[in-house]
Amino acid sequence: MQENLNRPASEHHDSDAAHLASLGYESEFKRDMSPWANFSLGFTYLSPVVGVYTVFAYALAQGGPPMIWSLIICGLGQLLVALVFSEIVAQFPVAGGVYPWARRLWGRKYAWMTGWVYLIALFVTIASVVYGAGPFLAQILGFKESVDSTIICAIIIIALSTIINFLGTKALSAAALIGFTAEIIGALAVGGWLLITQRHHGLSVLFDSFGAQGSHNYFYAFAAAGLIGTFLYFGFEACGDVAEEVPNPGVLIPKAMRRTIYIGGAAATFVCLALVLSVADIPAVIAGKDASPVDTLLKDAFGVVGAKIVLGIVLISFISCAISLQAAASRLAYSYGRDDMIIGSRFLKKFSSARHIPPYSLLLAAIVPAIIVLGSKVSTDALTKIISFASLGIYIGFQMVVLAALRARLKGWKPSGKYQLGKWGLPVNIGALVYGIIAIINMCWPRTPDAPWFDNYIVLVSGVVVIVVGILYMMIHRSYGHSNMPYNDAIPKNVQNERNDISM
Repeated sequence: MQENLNRPASEHHDSDAAHLASLGYESEFKRDMSPWANFSLGFTYLSPVVGVYTVFAYALAQGGPPMIWSLIICGLGQLLVALVFSEIVAQFPVAGGVYPWARRLWGRKYAWMTGWVYLIALFVTIASVVYGAGPFLAQILGFKESVDSTIICAIIIIALSTIINFLGTKALSAAALIGFTAEIIGALAVGGWLLITQRHHGLSVLFDSFGAQGSHNYFYAFAAAGLIGTFLYFGFEACGDVAEEVPNPGVLIPKAMRRTIYIGGAAATFVCLALVLSVADIPAVIAGKDASPVDTLLKDAFGVVGAKIVLGIVLISFISCAISLQAAASRLAYSYGRDDMIIGSRFLKKFSSARHIPPYSLLLAAIVPAIIVLGSKVSTDALTKIISFASLGIYIGFQMVVLAALRARLKGWKPSGKYQLGKWGLPVNIGALVYGIIAIINMCWPRTPDAPWFDNYIVLVSGVVVIVVGILYMMIHRSYGHSNMPYNDAIPKNVQNERNDISM
C-alpha cells in the first residue's frame, strides 16, 4: 500500500531528472519544494504589502485615488508576461530563470546580457528592500532613526536571510509559507479593520483625482501614479528560478506563476483600496502636507501598540521578500557559474551536497547587497541613484526574454512543454512585449524638470550604465564563449535547415 502511494512521486522525480538530462544537466538540488511553497516564493518576492506600503504615498500624491486602476492594468499586462514565461519554463525547467531561458531561445551572448542586467537588478532590489525594512526594524527595537541604525538593521536582515537560505530548500519553503501567511493576514486584517473603523469615502472617490493633475492632462498624472502598479507586479519569475527544486515543474510552476499574479494582485488592490478610502484628507497628501499617510493611518487606527504589531507584520513581509529575492539571485548566479559564463564560475558553481544549495552563489547574493547598503554611509543620495535601477533592470530582463520568445516563435519555435498557449501564444507574446515596452518608457520618463539633467533622467542613465558595463565586460572577458552547454536550441534544427535551404 505504502509502495503504491510513493510510486507517483518517484515516477515524477525520474521523469523530471530525465527531462533535465535531455537539456544537458544533472541537477544536484533536491525537489523538496511543494506547489504552495513555490507559489509562496513568488508571492513573497512580489510582496503586495511591501509594494503598496512603500509606493502608496507617492502614487496618491501624483494621481489621486484613480491611481488604484493602474494595479488592474499592470496586473493584466504582467499576466501576459507570466503566460509567456510559463510556456518557456515548462519546456526548459532549468534553475536560474531568465538567463537559461534566453540561452535556449536565442544564444549565448544574448543570454549573458539578459542574465547580467537581471542579476544586477536583483542585487540592487535586495539592497533596496532591506534598506527600506531598516527603519521598521529600528522602530520595533527602539533604535533612534538614523542612517547608522538603518544600515545596521538592513545588515541584520541580510544576515538572517542568508542563514535561512543556507539551511536549504525546506527552510526556504517554510520561510516563504510563513511570509505568505503574514502578508495575507496583514492584508486582510489591516485592510478590513481600516474599512470598518477608518473609512471616510465611498467608492465614487476612485474616480475623483482631487485636481492632482494640476494644469496638465490627467493622463500624465495617472502615468506617474501608475508606477505603483509597475513596481508591484514582478516576483512570479522566482517560481521558475528554482525549477530544479520543484517536482513536476512543467505543470506546477506555470500554476504558481499565475497564482502569484491573481492572489498577489488581489491582495495589493484590497490593501490599496482600504488605504485610499481611509485617508481623511486626500488633498493634504496631494499638496505634500501629509507625506506619510500610511503611518498616520496606522497610528490612528491601531494606536501605538497596535501600530507596532502591524509594523511587525510588515517587517516579516520585508524579510520574506528579501529571502525570496536572495534565493532567486543565488540560483541565477549558480546557473551562470555552472555554464562557466562569468568570472569566478569555479566558485559560483560549487554545490553543497549536505545542504543542497550553492554556497558561494548565496554569499555573493549577500555580500553585494550589503556593500550597496554600506555605501549609504558615504552618500544616501548615491544609494538612491543605484536603487533607481532596480525595477527598470527587472523589466528589461523580462522583456529580453519576451523578445527572445517572440523571435523564436517567428523562426519556428513551437513550445513543447506540459503548458502550452496554443494558437494564443503569438498574440499573448506580442501583447506582453507591447506592455513591457510601455512600462519601461513610463519608468524612464523624466518627471523632475527642475532637477539637474542627470537626476531627471536617472532611471534611464542607470540602465544605460549597467548595459554599457556589461557590453565592455563581454568584449574584454568573453565569458559567454567558454561554455559548450546547449544554446539556441528552442527552434528545431530541421526548421532552421529548411529556412537555410529556401534562402539558398
